[in-house]
Amino acid sequence: MPAIAYFIIILLQGILWVLNTAMFVRAVLSWFPGDDETTLEKFLRIITEPVIMPIRTIFERFGWFQGLPIDISFFVTFILLSVLSVIVESML
Repeated sequence: MPAIAYFIIILLQGILWVLNTAMFVRAVLSWFPGDDETTLEKFLRIITEPVIMPIRTIFERFGWFQGLPIDISFFVTFILLSVLSVIVESML
């Protein structure tokens, strides 16, 4: 495997790990509601929301999972990122 391809795969793997970790931490922090949003929660929202928004838009457009008390698009995005991470890891 050429060095540049290896570097790109490692970089992509790192980005996916950071996104998965940020989403996990964001989910755990959501279990502990507070009066105001902390700097960490704002940072995690800035990182993860651009990844979640396309899935959320698709669900809203088709009317899927409307009225549920949990955000299904968050879980679907987390699962898709995990699957993509496994695919990228298998390329090594």
